[in-house]
Amino acid sequence: MMPLSLQKKLRELHDQQKKIVLVTGVFDVLHEEHTRFLRAAAQLADALLIGVESDVRVKQIKGSTRPIHNQEKRVSQLKSLRVAEEVFILPEQFSRPIDHENLIASIKPTFLAVSSHTDHLEEKKRIIEKFGGELKVVLEQNPEISSTKIIERFSSQQS
Repeated sequence: MMPLSLQKKLRELHDQQKKIVLVTGVFDVLHEEHTRFLRAAAQLADALLIGVESDVRVKQIKGSTRPIHNQEKRVSQLKSLRVAEEVFILPEQFSRPIDHENLIASIKPTFLAVSSHTDHLEEKKRIIEKFGGELKVVLEQNPEISSTKIIERFSSQQS
């Protein structure tokens, strides 16, 4: 179920015919590539919405030692960047294409912003286009910087 604050914000944005860009991700250890990605995504439209993977989903995606920061902390960190209209936690069941379709159908974003290394690009493109939106790659991956690499470097320094 979508939070009431997000439902209200979506009604306002759609009533005002604002262009909406949606991004989703883990955002576990917030770093400069996340910031660059979010700023680039925000430039696409009038309003940026950020969907944050739940703690349950992060464990499924990244393994039992993740996330480093819980979902509330990750939401708080993203809100502190002041680039998004809304930051919200994605459903715990968010692994199937139908889950993504339901989210896109309820938000109806103009754009789904991704980075060049996003998984399932063709499937995401199909889903967003089904609902009248467009997939945009807004950042080329910098292979030197990722949350996983930052965590690995930190862990190896502690050993």
